Amino acid sequence: AVLSTLSLVAAVPVTVRDIFDPTISSPKAGDVWVVGQTVEVTWDTSNAPVDISNASSVWLRKGTSVLNGQTLLAQGFDLRSGSVSVVVPSLVPGDDYHIILFGDSGNVSPAFSI
Repeated sequence: AVLSTLSLVAAVPVTVRDIFDPTISSPKAGDVWVVGQTVEVTWDTSNAPVDISNASSVWLRKGTSVLNGQTLLAQGFDLRSGSVSVVVPSLVPGDDYHIILFGDSGNVSPAFSI
């Protein structure tokens, strides 16, 4: 019984997934976003795999905690495009905002201001 179970396990193909861990190129440290402005979040696509299986999204974080109710800025775009436009939401001004790019991994931008 053990050998038949092992043979079933061995017959199941293993799917190899490429991990895409792009560096966020914009916003840069010290950038200033203005509420209501449309801005581009950009990232390096030079090592993007052909197939990216995970959903994409861009989130906004202030300091070390995720904002409630205003975190999601964009979703459902192609990570291989290298950019997505977002509208800067109305938030408390600060110089400790970060963009988090989710796809295969969560990459965090340097701190910038709103």
